[in-house]
Amino acid sequence: MTNDDVLSTYEAMLALSEQMVAAAECGEWDELSLLEKRVGAHVRTLEANDKQIVLEGASRVKKVAIIKQLLAYDRIIRDLTTPWMAQLSQLINSSGTARRLNNAYGGV
Repeated sequence: MTNDDVLSTYEAMLALSEQMVAAAECGEWDELSLLEKRVGAHVRTLEANDKQIVLEGASRVKKVAIIKQLLAYDRIIRDLTTPWMAQLSQLINSSGTARRLNNAYGGV
């Protein structure tokens, strides 16, 4: 990987993260999951080449700026998904409770 490849990979992650925010805002959880997998593939590529590439100067500044924006998008996504995850957890727990009651007392 070259320095340009590294920056291009970070830029691709940033674009995907922006799409993830949009998907989370619309409640498109399947799309969010697919985009997250694509970001993960980029992360694995960077991890595999991390020790080989050292960015300096303007490239390093750009990388840091992208990482800061990625973290900001991550925060937005977490803020949007946390209520949905809590609702999903409650639904799962309610289903489990209903099933246990039905098993214990039978259908009414």
